Amino acid sequence: MFKGKFIDNLPKIYGTYTGGFIVFIILMAIGEQAGMSAKAIGICFVLFTVLIYALIGYLSRTIQVDAYYLAGRQVPTVFNGMATAADWMSGASFVAMAGGIYFKGYGYMALLVGWTGGYVLVASLLAPYLRKFGCYTVPDFIGTRYGGNLARLSAVIVLTVASFTYVTAQINATGTIASVALDIPFNIAVYVGLASILMCSMLGGMRAVTWTQVAQYIVLIIAYLLPVFWISNKMGAGVFPHLMLADEVARIAELESQFGLGSIKNSAADLKQVPKGLSGITKAHAEVNTTPWKFISLAVCMMAGTASLPHVMMRYFTTPSVKAARRSVGWSLFFIFLLYSSAPMLATLSKLSLMDPNLATGIIGKSITEVQAIDWYQNWNQANLMFVSDFNGNGTLELNEFFMGGKAVVLATPEIAGLPYVISGLVAAGGMAAAMSTADGLVLAISNALSHDIYYKMINPKAETAKRLLVARVLLVLIGFAGATIAAMEIQGILGSVIWAFDFAMSGLFFPLVLGVWWKRANAQGAVAGMLGGLAAGTAYLVAVRSGYPGFLDITQLTFGIVGSVVSLVLMVVVSLMTKAPDAATQKMVDDVRVPSGKAILGRQH
Repeated sequence: MFKGKFIDNLPKIYGTYTGGFIVFIILMAIGEQAGMSAKAIGICFVLFTVLIYALIGYLSRTIQVDAYYLAGRQVPTVFNGMATAADWMSGASFVAMAGGIYFKGYGYMALLVGWTGGYVLVASLLAPYLRKFGCYTVPDFIGTRYGGNLARLSAVIVLTVASFTYVTAQINATGTIASVALDIPFNIAVYVGLASILMCSMLGGMRAVTWTQVAQYIVLIIAYLLPVFWISNKMGAGVFPHLMLADEVARIAELESQFGLGSIKNSAADLKQVPKGLSGITKAHAEVNTTPWKFISLAVCMMAGTASLPHVMMRYFTTPSVKAARRSVGWSLFFIFLLYSSAPMLATLSKLSLMDPNLATGIIGKSITEVQAIDWYQNWNQANLMFVSDFNGNGTLELNEFFMGGKAVVLATPEIAGLPYVISGLVAAGGMAAAMSTADGLVLAISNALSHDIYYKMINPKAETAKRLLVARVLLVLIGFAGATIAAMEIQGILGSVIWAFDFAMSGLFFPLVLGVWWKRANAQGAVAGMLGGLAAGTAYLVAVRSGYPGFLDITQLTFGIVGSVVSLVLMVVVSLMTKAPDAATQKMVDDVRVPSGKAILGRQH
């Protein structure tokens, strides 16, 4: 059936995989009709998909450096676009973003604008040129472009801070899903999620992660879109609900007015009863949507952060050519758009399912006792992701008496809307795929930077291939374990951690990367000052705001990357102009990077 090279058979291989997964969904639906329990269905979905990813990771094992770090630079554009989309659409995109829109309103649409718009910066400013450079990692580009180990080390520091912050959020998401699906405590579930992540990436590095991420994208996009279309059709919003979004939002506004949104306030005593991390519909809108500036500034931070995140840039190092890297960005945007365009609709449908008294699923206005007896409420209440209480003592559920965790909006909506439980199992598998795919890329980005740029380039340049890969794999495990341990502490929510990661990356790497391609006068001293100064300034501002400092110019803890990147730019330009210009060979190298054709700058010197 599959003759010839593996690359040539990719459409057939993944077509067969998609068909097999659909057959599995049908079998689970038949099992549900035959009396299979909801818990058994959830376990089957999570375990089946994780085992498939682990099998792909095992079959993609390699002892070749190019294959481990770069998937052999032979990933076709469409499949690289799918892998990038899976790498990109993290647990935050799948699990938390719709929840953010659900509770915080249009302000969180800034995330969609910024994360999508960031790929315009990636395509126009960086991806093709970094691919032409021929580097293995982002610090590899920084170290070679600017020269010297200090610049390389500085890039590794920024990469580690940003990527580690990001990976804790993804392990948090895998832990949330595993704890619900497998009915185990969250602080144990994060390590179950970690084991799943390591199975995909440890043996095959970038090659294993690439082919696993393509498989994960297929699962997550089916899992996200199917409930949206099904719920919409069931509620009468049409088969393609995106075109009806304005009408549905208007209906929510009408219901909010009817139920007195904003006129009912919870007392401090009421709120003390609510479990940590849960939000109510009547909670004041977040700071991101109070002014146009806050919306724009958050979108800008997400755009610049997108163009600075090392695990995103690494995906374009795997393409066969510069032209393929540019095309891959276009495919990435297409595959990402399929989910991002649906997130606002899912948040809207979820809220309508709960609020509209004309729907069988509506709970506002029903008796508290009746709501507490609903199966889906009991399940999610036990998971500490849903809570109701009769604060005013009238026995009826008011709008300010229902609380839910942002993570539960996507995961619980199929049950709330009355869909078969097989859809909930599918959504759990999709969320697991989204979180795992991003976590794979992140732990790989950190371990590759430490093993290649620190161990090989700085500590032991004569290290044999086997030793280099052993170091990379050991680091992979250590980094993942540290991330799971931090995630278990629940210091910050999924969405908040992800936004911080973008700000950290923007603070330290955006201008050193962009100016490294587009300004020949930029030198090592300027780059080091820009990276370390920008990261320090952004971090200091974040700590100050978290400690109660009011901040300035409406820059919040979600947009501290503005402070860091401005400091980075100023330091980089000033220090570069005050010190010696790069030599002629370096300046010629920068010119050559901007020429699409020709051999890679680094060639095979790795």
